[in-house]
Amino acid sequence: MLHLDSSADRRGSSVTRRLTGEFARIWRERHEGAGYRYRDLAGEPVPLVGSGYVGLGTRVERQGVVPPEKVAALAEGAEEEREWALTLPLVAEVRAVGAAAGTLLVGAPMYNFGVPAALKAWIDRVSFPGVFTDPDSGRALLGEVRVVVVAACGGGYGPGAPLAACDFQVPYLRAYFARLGVAAERLHVVRAELTRARDIPGLAAFQDASDASLAAAREAVAREAVAQEAAAGPAGLAGD
Repeated sequence: MLHLDSSADRRGSSVTRRLTGEFARIWRERHEGAGYRYRDLAGEPVPLVGSGYVGLGTRVERQGVVPPEKVAALAEGAEEEREWALTLPLVAEVRAVGAAAGTLLVGAPMYNFGVPAALKAWIDRVSFPGVFTDPDSGRALLGEVRVVVVAACGGGYGPGAPLAACDFQVPYLRAYFARLGVAAERLHVVRAELTRARDIPGLAAFQDASDASLAAAREAVAREAVAQEAAAGPAGLAGD
């Protein structure tokens, strides 16, 4: 399993960090000895992609699907070499999960209607052209990966909520992982909503709904962690 956290709140009060931590604890107890890798994307940020990444990626994409082991030979200059050196280890982690038909666990709070910059930086870097496609068959290498997104938002963004149209968190992640080739039935989303109801006066009326949403999210996380078969707020409000 590859476990990613992206909340900027590292003081122990992050909802997504607590929920992904519970998932990982249960999963590891049930899969003793299985490979487990953790990345704190806020604590150790992935560098933003630079001009060298764009140049190398464009050149590679024009040649079709190029296996990762052959990309370095296409780099022109130190900047492109440096960008690929930063990219390859992250790509390799995800490819290893794909090869093992393993689990990718993603903690993703909502920041300003979308995902945190720390997570977006990781997404931008691992999404190098062709690295998750088999060069011979065109098959998606992540088709058997199980992706569990643990999300949180400070307000309410579910169906029928006044701000439902402002949810660029979960729909974005669904679209992104689908584009990578993750099967729809293998993508699972757990979200706790109204997480700021107990500390923002304007949301105080939703405290019971907040508690119920968090309890449901905890139950869902526990269910997902023990699953043996995969799949068969106001503007500016941080939701974590």
